Amino acid sequence: MNVRRLIPGTAVAATAVLGLGALSGCSSSDAAGGSDGKLDITASFYPMQYLAEEIGGGHVEVTTLTEPGQEPHDLEISARQTAAMEESDLVLYLKGLQPAVDEAVQQSEARTKVDATTLTSLEKDGPEPGKSAGSEKSAGSGEPSKSAEPSKSGEPAGEHADEHGHAEDEHGHAEDGHGHGEEEKPAGEEKAAEEEAGHDGHDHGHSHDGPDPHIWLDPVRYAEVAKGLGKAMAKADPDHAADYGKNTDALVKRLDALHTKFEGGLRDTRTNVFITTHSAFGYLADRYGLIEESITGLDPESEPSGARIKALQQTAKADKVDTVFYETLVSDRTAKTLANDAGLRTDVLDPVEGITDKSKGDDYVQVMEANLTALRTALGAK
Repeated sequence: MNVRRLIPGTAVAATAVLGLGALSGCSSSDAAGGSDGKLDITASFYPMQYLAEEIGGGHVEVTTLTEPGQEPHDLEISARQTAAMEESDLVLYLKGLQPAVDEAVQQSEARTKVDATTLTSLEKDGPEPGKSAGSEKSAGSGEPSKSAEPSKSGEPAGEHADEHGHAEDEHGHAEDGHGHGEEEKPAGEEKAAEEEAGHDGHDHGHSHDGPDPHIWLDPVRYAEVAKGLGKAMAKADPDHAADYGKNTDALVKRLDALHTKFEGGLRDTRTNVFITTHSAFGYLADRYGLIEESITGLDPESEPSGARIKALQQTAKADKVDTVFYETLVSDRTAKTLANDAGLRTDVLDPVEGITDKSKGDDYVQVMEANLTALRTALGAK
């Protein structure tokens, strides 16, 4: 995806066949349902909660582990939440975003566990620096990149899904950033590369151990997750499968419409570069032919180096960037310092990790539409 970083990675296909892989231990003979007859769902944080509520409608009771206004990356699970998870009919989470949730789900004996990352494709740090924006998607097609396409057998090429739908490659690890074994640089050269600008004149940000989990900020990937979840809920609660299917179709149509708005709204802009607090918007950037320059990388709590700040100031000047975006749930101190030093303005680009009184909308779609408006202004859309 088009996030400039020091160490490029490779696309990690993680698509799984939900009906066979992402479910565990539930059959129609012991179909789920609480004392009120509703499907009890535990969602890890808001983007998962939104999908479950939209697809489930009146047939579900959804509890979220991350309260509104709580920064999800640093969530700690309480004993009460752990106990409630054990009683859930279905647990929906996004592996790699919240370590405490990952651990709790792994230890949980909940009837059905659905990992959203197995329902679409992930990328580990993005394409090689200098690769053209949006080159991995078919322009205007609305389809995910070729790396995300499943094989004819219905499973991603070179991947095996375990009984819970968690995908690994054939050898249990990922390829290097170029798809083959590239010779490592000596330690001195590697350190120098981290401190200096990349070969295209920009510092490429920060590396991250593992795939980028921010899939919900790409409406196309998010729609893929919705489809997979709809199948999971139908399997967990077959008595209401028809309603889940109908609600899934309606939600996917709304997400498709959102994708169309982004595609048209960002097609013709003065610049295709935008600066954010942390690298939450890499999938969105890749989808719509943009380049995200982040201050702190994938970890919103990390501190940028002086070299990184200097590189961003140079980027802003070279790429005609006039805005630094910050988030509602993370401190805006660094973003505003960079903006003041470089003579730029600031604005909010919401990663939609929770809906609060500060959110520019009441749900995922409304906040994403507000994000589109902010991006169009910052990028000089025509």
